Amino acid sequence: MIVVDCEDATPPGEKQAARPAARAATHALVEAGSCAVLRINSPGSEWCADDIEFAVTAELAAVMVPKVETVRELDDLAALLGASGNADVGIIAGLETALGVVDARPLLAHPQVVGAYFGAEDFIADMGGLRTPTNDEVRTARSLVALAGRLAGVPVLDMVVSDFTDDGRYTAEAAEARALGYAGKLCIHPSQVVLANEAFTPSDAEIERARRLIEAFEEAVAAGFGVVSFEGQMIDEPLARQARRVLSLAV
Repeated sequence: MIVVDCEDATPPGEKQAARPAARAATHALVEAGSCAVLRINSPGSEWCADDIEFAVTAELAAVMVPKVETVRELDDLAALLGASGNADVGIIAGLETALGVVDARPLLAHPQVVGAYFGAEDFIADMGGLRTPTNDEVRTARSLVALAGRLAGVPVLDMVVSDFTDDGRYTAEAAEARALGYAGKLCIHPSQVVLANEAFTPSDAEIERARRLIEAFEEAVAAGFGVVSFEGQMIDEPLARQARRVLSLAV
């Protein structure tokens, strides 16, 4: 999806002028066949309500809402979307504060929420911490967001890599995110899109191995066994389920 940003990328003095430009941009993206999302300003800000009234349209796939912290905020956003004639537009919730991460489970269970993302930079700013190349300082928060998404049944997107010239870091983080159960990773530059697609799309080798594994496991089950030895590894239902997941992602 392509996100048009009325929040951090739009200076405070340009918020009003940005809204008609955002409407035009998202309309052009939809007309071109893209999945368009509008990132509005955070709940409680002086710009949020006007963003919804003057920039959101029914053709959007969703609105991306930064720094979500309470179910009440989501209820208010849903009411604003309904009042503006956009009741069917979903919310992608940004979990990027201490409170938002800790309360992620009830937030992502909200009926209007169709997805979420973890924002490491704002999270560490809220914590008063320091960002490091190791990502150790966000390991727990990153995992909590993935868990909340799984329990709520909504896809979650991993944090950005601000240095868009560092392909190695993006690829490494994307591999970590996929292993944690993230459905994708945010991109802040077009050069990162191919890296995200490569990371979250199973390779031909992964797909072929998953097919062989499932075939071997199903033969074992048919023969009355719950486990099978496959290429030097003991395979049972949880590993078979992982292999089915790989095949479900194959395109």
